[in-house]
Amino acid sequence: MAVGIVSTSTEGGQYNGRMTSFVVLSCMMAAMGGVIFGYDIGISGGVTSMEPFLKKFFPKVYTKMKEDTQLSNYCKFDSQLLTSFTSSLYIAGLVASFFASWTTSAFGRKPSILAGGAAFLAGAALGGAAVNVYMLIFGRVLLGVGVGFANQAVPLYLSEMAPPNFRGAINNGFQLSVGIGILIANLINYGTEKIEGGWGWRISLSLAAVPAAILTLGAIFLPETPNSLIQRRNDHDKAKQMLQRIRGTENVQAELDDLIRASEISKTIKHPFKKILQRKYRPQLVMAIAIPFFQQVTGINVIAFYAPLLFRTIGLGESASLMSAVVTGAVGIGTTFISMLIVDKVGRRGLLTVGGIQMLVSQMMVGAILAAKLGDHGGVSRGYAFGVLILICAYVAGFGLSWGPLGWLIPSEIFPLEIRSAGQSITVGVNFLFTFIVAQTFLAMLCHFKSGIFFFFAGWVVVMTGFIYMLLPETKNVPIEQMERVWREHWFWKRVVGEKHGVLK
Repeated sequence: MAVGIVSTSTEGGQYNGRMTSFVVLSCMMAAMGGVIFGYDIGISGGVTSMEPFLKKFFPKVYTKMKEDTQLSNYCKFDSQLLTSFTSSLYIAGLVASFFASWTTSAFGRKPSILAGGAAFLAGAALGGAAVNVYMLIFGRVLLGVGVGFANQAVPLYLSEMAPPNFRGAINNGFQLSVGIGILIANLINYGTEKIEGGWGWRISLSLAAVPAAILTLGAIFLPETPNSLIQRRNDHDKAKQMLQRIRGTENVQAELDDLIRASEISKTIKHPFKKILQRKYRPQLVMAIAIPFFQQVTGINVIAFYAPLLFRTIGLGESASLMSAVVTGAVGIGTTFISMLIVDKVGRRGLLTVGGIQMLVSQMMVGAILAAKLGDHGGVSRGYAFGVLILICAYVAGFGLSWGPLGWLIPSEIFPLEIRSAGQSITVGVNFLFTFIVAQTFLAMLCHFKSGIFFFFAGWVVVMTGFIYMLLPETKNVPIEQMERVWREHWFWKRVVGEKHGVLK
């Protein structure tokens, strides 16, 4: 896995080192945290479209779907209890992410990943064995705690382990793992739905334990990042040895000096959540809130959660709906992999702009087809149903290229060490908060907005693409401990944080 040496310069340049197999293997194991998140997104969407599952836990929804012939297509699955099953995980994750911030900062990235895997393992066991809706939702809460810890620690771990000129590709592996988790879940749902006896959903929920067990056991053997070793233990020798190992070169002094300097600043900070409110951190704080917010109002998670329900809404059968979700999941993985290959060459801004335009066009076309062809009753023709499927694939492709992976990459790479854990927990917390709000309201919005729901999300895509164009500086190939310079050189943010030699407090 060796990649060519890059030159060193201590001010505004690169460090020595190459991509090593040690870094690749460590990051592949840590990225299992993305697989558990993706698996849960895919599984929850699939099982809620399975009739035996609905019949056991949500009989009112099942009866309404089967017997109420006067009910609008768009309102069949409108149930607050059903959406509570999906969204309870995100409230638990929101709360857990703030505990995870303290754990990550005080004990390191590795223990947070370990705790995340263990909590998810317990939640998977409870969900698979559930006999009533309360047991089911409590299992979801434990899953949320696991995802909260994993989403807090894994993107930080990946960004700190990766060489600067490969940081985009390595960190995008998190979103690739999320996509792989969604695809595996969709394939499992497609298989378990066919099991006679109506207990296939138990297999779907229980198999979440497999990636969780791999993550939990693998986390025991993960190395800690040099950034964390210096921040917590001030052990420069051990950090230097780890840096030499992960960079594949003896000459790491320039990078080590930057890490020590960042650590010395971070040790003066007693209250990072209070510190992050200072003016000099304003750009990072704005991005920590805006980027995860925009990532959710693309509408992607409602497509992922509710894709099978959405395809049933337009008239596809149960099995065809689950297979359609498999297709969209595979498209997402493919484009996220392409994003991994090109993000450190094309840059973050270019991918976000292209992906935004692609999502906008496809959402508008889906909305137009549904507005013209899908009324309150009946379905659309098979041709139009597959047209919608192709357009949703185009939308997922745009997201996989841009907001999917970069929504996690950019926040994890922009914070200085002294506020990095606090900043990442704000990012994860905002992500979970708006995931919860969108998930909790989507089925009701689908019922009331009908096809207009796609125009609603398309409007947000216009806003976020303009925001990126105007306010996000390019961060590709900038060393993580020298990132503050991109804000001092940006046309707008330099007015907030100060020019190069006069930083405002």
